[in-house]
Amino acid sequence: MLDVDPDQPSSLPNGFNLKQNYPNPFNPETSIRFTLATGGHTVLEVYNVTGRKAATLVDGFLPAREHTVTWDGCDDNKQPLASGVYFYRLDAGDQRASRKMVLLR
Repeated sequence: MLDVDPDQPSSLPNGFNLKQNYPNPFNPETSIRFTLATGGHTVLEVYNVTGRKAATLVDGFLPAREHTVTWDGCDDNKQPLASGVYFYRLDAGDQRASRKMVLLR
């Protein structure tokens, strides 16, 4: 299940930061935390090792603060993805960061 927690308490952002997902490796779901220093259009996507997009977790405006997104290991069509290494990439304004994660089924 994909979920951006709108009730997460606000905190003063301490810059742009993409944290390592937890747990990693994961099954059946993992949490991805990131901080935005300024609000704006934000995209968080998951890619497989060949660079093909597997899922879009966020694509829209997010305010400046820390955010947590929960990912269930499924693609955009709600189909479970295979075990393996995946990369998640955060794009917010002119800032970009990515990290690696492992899905174990």
